[in-house]
Amino acid sequence: MNVSRNGEIYGEGEPADYVYGVVRGVVRTYKLLSDGRRQISAFFFPGEVFGLEAAGEHRFTAEAVCDANVVFVKRSLLVRLAKQDCHVANALWMMSADDLRRAQEQMLLLGRKSAQERVAAFLLEMAKRAEHGDVVDLPMSRQDIADYLGLTIETVSRTLTALGSAE
Repeated sequence: MNVSRNGEIYGEGEPADYVYGVVRGVVRTYKLLSDGRRQISAFFFPGEVFGLEAAGEHRFTAEAVCDANVVFVKRSLLVRLAKQDCHVANALWMMSADDLRRAQEQMLLLGRKSAQERVAAFLLEMAKRAEHGDVVDLPMSRQDIADYLGLTIETVSRTLTALGSAE
């Protein structure tokens, strides 16, 4: 399925009938807080899977950061395959473990790091996941970065400028 920039793939509370994979582009998952603020929980890049829920409904909303191509497969089919094939079961377990690892790192990032440490850790994470070696393309906006890091857009902008001039 092709999804335009900022297009919704699924919404919070909707049935989690499918599991998704990014073919092209970047996807963000987020939750709107009761006061209207947005907390981005993760960014997903080509080759990564999202929407794998333990419960029957999505806990977050998923949107395309930029024009994206996403594939999807019925969750019930994956469960059936996992029961029959230990390789599929192991792959699902590894995806779940990776999601847990990212969530734990995000918890540490938000809870105990300064603004500069948060932005630097974000840039390092994006560099690790980059497709083009030394070049790190950030398709998400500074507001997306701020909502992911629990900072204001002004703080993200100031910190990026400070880190850029520290070369």
